Amino acid sequence: MVKEIEIVVKPEDSRNNEKIKALILKEVKEDRTKITGYYISKRSIDARSKFPIYRFKALVFIDEDVVTPVSPPEYKEALQKKRVIIIGAGPAGIFAALRLLESGIKPIIFERGKDVRTRRRDLRAIMQFHQVNPDSNYCFGEGGAGTYSDGKLYTRSDKRGNVLKILNILVMHGADPDIIVDAHPHIGSNKLPGIVTAMRETILNYGGEIHFDSRVTGIIRDGDIIKGVKVNGVEEHFGDAVILATGHSARDIYYLLHDENILIEAKPFALGVRIEHPQSLIDESRYHSKIRSEFLPAASYSLTCQVAGRGVYSFCMCPGGIIVPASSAPGELVLNGMSVSRRDSPFANSGFVVEVTPQDWNQFTKSGALAALEYQKMVELSAWEAGGKTQTAPAQRVNDFLKGKISSSLPKSSYIPGTVSTDLNEVLPVEISRRLKESLKVFDSKLKGYISADAQMLAVESRTSSPVRIPRDRTTLMHPQIKGLYPCGEGAGYAGGIVSAAIDGENVASAILNVSSNR
Repeated sequence: MVKEIEIVVKPEDSRNNEKIKALILKEVKEDRTKITGYYISKRSIDARSKFPIYRFKALVFIDEDVVTPVSPPEYKEALQKKRVIIIGAGPAGIFAALRLLESGIKPIIFERGKDVRTRRRDLRAIMQFHQVNPDSNYCFGEGGAGTYSDGKLYTRSDKRGNVLKILNILVMHGADPDIIVDAHPHIGSNKLPGIVTAMRETILNYGGEIHFDSRVTGIIRDGDIIKGVKVNGVEEHFGDAVILATGHSARDIYYLLHDENILIEAKPFALGVRIEHPQSLIDESRYHSKIRSEFLPAASYSLTCQVAGRGVYSFCMCPGGIIVPASSAPGELVLNGMSVSRRDSPFANSGFVVEVTPQDWNQFTKSGALAALEYQKMVELSAWEAGGKTQTAPAQRVNDFLKGKISSSLPKSSYIPGTVSTDLNEVLPVEISRRLKESLKVFDSKLKGYISADAQMLAVESRTSSPVRIPRDRTTLMHPQIKGLYPCGEGAGYAGGIVSAAIDGENVASAILNVSSNR
């Protein structure tokens, strides 16, 4: 028999294994000689009352063997003749490669950016010198955008696939085992590079290939059947299938598909700013105390509302984090957030965005399927120009944004390239700025201090998801027009974060395996 129980633990006892064990044994109310073991299945913080607590769920095994959720997959050496080309070494591409290796099929990954270690030089260049390398930045490179965007693993729904398997693979490659039980697991941008490197080594050790500095510039096909890809304008590579896992910022791929008359579609996304507060303000509001207990993590929040028929919501909230420049080409300004595992920055930041709908990109209808992308580019150009045509971010105190007044001074910020005081009402489209104003009042009623003199907004947060969808068949996951082409992950419009992208990579690889086994 297996019993699921829940216990309540004070923050100071949340890491006290003996205390937790005693509470579990007390709660299970069974003869202790019959208890063969237990494991924690979930740990979460409940801060609804004046004094925050931890809630633990545990599975207790009575008169039967303990079965743990930890079961990492086994990989096989890639000895089969079948070869699958994967474009992009982000979560979708990496997990697709690992799934293929479970059946001994050779994955060949082409990544336009650099390995995680070499990539750091380009991140330093954009942070300190405002130099954007269009092939190596916070979006492009080994591990994709996820490597340097906090490492939140908040997807818990198994509707898309096996979340636990994804978490197990991350643990297998060096992630803290706590991610398996935490309600809101987080790895941290300081630890993700090592995990990504370990995954690369697994792929290589089992016979896969990974090619960096390899940008796909063409598609090789025979009528409606894809045969391979052209890399860096000259190299030709052939495979039995091609997985397109390029992420939501690989605009050249969208243009390539469009020029090749391969079906793509404009897709709604979301647009807004990064909003930044002192972390102490968020802690006080969430934990009901001016001083956060040393046994509690930096507090987070998730806010949403409807304004004039559209959703407005917080996105990718980073407690104890920093804002980073996520531009993927010169002549644009894009922001994102990240934090290290300790989340010990004095700042909290979050995307603060409004849903974008087809009526917003009406002026770009001549661009067809690329209309939403052109609208996105327009706003990023506006932010870049307002920042002095550098990676300096236009910024405004929240109070002044509501008044339409340029801030006479700006609070300190975690954003290293710097800020410049600007009226964001002139940077953002009116359909976005007016909804942000209305939602600020709603959010302040839910989180005291959200509107405050110390809160500021930086523009622009525009890469919440892809503005383009690459269609695919729901059953085969193959492009409906091009046989052997498998759109995948965030860049194709089928994921939104590390875990969902990884699951989609696994699903697409499984679809390819199904085709292989039926031949």
